[in-house]
Amino acid sequence: MMQSILMALAGGALIGLAASLMLVLNGRVTGISGIANGLLTLQKGDYLWRATFVVGLIAGGVVLAYFQAEMFANTSARSEVMIAIAGVIVGFGTVLGSGCTSGHGVCGISRLSPRSLIATIIFMLVGMITATILKSFLGV
Repeated sequence: MMQSILMALAGGALIGLAASLMLVLNGRVTGISGIANGLLTLQKGDYLWRATFVVGLIAGGVVLAYFQAEMFANTSARSEVMIAIAGVIVGFGTVLGSGCTSGHGVCGISRLSPRSLIATIIFMLVGMITATILKSFLGV
């Protein structure tokens, strides 16, 4: 229990540090969906830092999987395919909504942005409603 709390605190601190460094050093808000979408749409002059960021995310996951493989175990009742499909749908949704929970929830709220506060509240409410409907009515 204590180890999971410390891991969550360390993870949150690292996310905050990374988002702060991105803002201070690069002048950009760290929104993962926006960064990934910029790679897919090939925005000129904006490609290298985005690719470096995504490679860093993947490399961090590979390193973590090497040292803590149990953290990647699927402990939900959902299949990996269903989880992957849900991730793709969330990715499209965040691009359509002009931001994701990392951009609005972590960076926007810390900058006291009303738009980000409203967006994060809507993300959370829609997520809870969707999960409730899927579990209660569809048994998914």
